[in-house]
Amino acid sequence: MIRQPVIFFDGVCNLCNSSVQFVIAHDQKNQFKFSALQGDYAKEMLPKFNADPEKLNTILLLEDEKLYTKSSAALRVARKMNGLIPLLYTFIIVPKFIRDWVYDRIAKNRYKWWGKQESCWVPTPELKGKFIA
Repeated sequence: MIRQPVIFFDGVCNLCNSSVQFVIAHDQKNQFKFSALQGDYAKEMLPKFNADPEKLNTILLLEDEKLYTKSSAALRVARKMNGLIPLLYTFIIVPKFIRDWVYDRIAKNRYKWWGKQESCWVPTPELKGKFIA
């Protein structure tokens, strides 16, 4: 079991890949590991939380053996980043059904608005250690 928080993301989604790159750039404490929903690690771990990686269109955060989804995952990730980004965590006071409604609108249109890759993004050799296949 990986001890660091793991962010699961859609590896073919341009918005998701850009978000992962943003987190990497603002994770100066090197707190996170990353795994594409299409990868073996996601297929192994997520069913333990009754989550099917084939049917997900959300970011997931596995932290302290608990799985967070949608806006809760995104806000928990933001809370651990550097700079002013942790201030976004104040949105946690907004009821989850409202936060997730906004999140779902973006997730539903992410391919249309930001595009899609033919295959998962491949990290550079320097970043490879941050990823779990």
